[in-house]
Amino acid sequence: MNKDKDFLPKVSVIVPIYNGEQDLPDLINCLQSQTYPKDKVEYLLVNNNSKDNTANILNQATIESQQIGVNLKVLNENNIQSSYAARNQGIRQATGEILAFTDADCRPLKTWLEELVKPFIDENIGIVVGEIEALLGQTVLEKYAERNSILSQKFLLEHPFLPYGQTANLGIRRLIFRKIGLFRPYLTTGGDADICWRIQQQTNYQLTFAAQAIIYHRHRSTFKELRSQWERYGRSNFYLHELYGVDLMRNLTLQEVIYRCGRWLLKEIPRDTIKILQGQGSPIDLIKMPIDLFNFYARSKGQKTAKLSKKAQEIHWL
Repeated sequence: MNKDKDFLPKVSVIVPIYNGEQDLPDLINCLQSQTYPKDKVEYLLVNNNSKDNTANILNQATIESQQIGVNLKVLNENNIQSSYAARNQGIRQATGEILAFTDADCRPLKTWLEELVKPFIDENIGIVVGEIEALLGQTVLEKYAERNSILSQKFLLEHPFLPYGQTANLGIRRLIFRKIGLFRPYLTTGGDADICWRIQQQTNYQLTFAAQAIIYHRHRSTFKELRSQWERYGRSNFYLHELYGVDLMRNLTLQEVIYRCGRWLLKEIPRDTIKILQGQGSPIDLIKMPIDLFNFYARSKGQKTAKLSKKAQEIHWL
């Protein structure tokens, strides 16, 4: 008897959504196409006070899903404007033993859920981190993110404090939330690290990586979106510093900026140009350094201007 094939726990997939009309049709199609048994999974899409056409799209998706035997439910979180509050609403309503988290701008492979659940056959595993890859994009910034695996979970698994995974692709046993509480609902960023670290610090459950549980992510396509993303990373680092004492990211000095620009002009551009001519590189490599500096500056600004309120430290419970 194949024990893995017999392991089919009930799963609740939770997706927070705010103004998701651009992404929802593709996301819903991916969820409806999952290979995990339809009678063993529910999809909880939580509308977090969206102002666009999200509500209408979700209502139509509910009808279409019922017709094909997919259990898709629409929930609402209108009291707290936060993806973590929306996830908490999903957790409260979930009936699954395993909770799987993703986001509206993600595109799970058909086998995503099947692969994410497999490691939970080990009762010592409490957190499963899946991989995040880039959707093929057309803009320079999307290609940069794809080329440099910007959101790969592998980097987070090497965090010097404790490993963690982003809620864009994360599985957690539901019973754990009864032990440690829910996401901090007023936290605006950093909640994925916080929940994973609380689990590892307060329980004996272990975290593991499921490399084949793959989700494709739509990356930022404009510098405005990119700046916002990296400023959020900076705020996240500051919040985690306040909550856990992790090191703050240092600021680049003017001398370092000058050195990096000089190295880029005199060494990296000639080197990468040769690689491109030899068919071994990409034109994106020629502009990697200035985009890296842009991101670093945005993250530094986010960290410098962040302030963790007492409200954001609250933990709500099931």
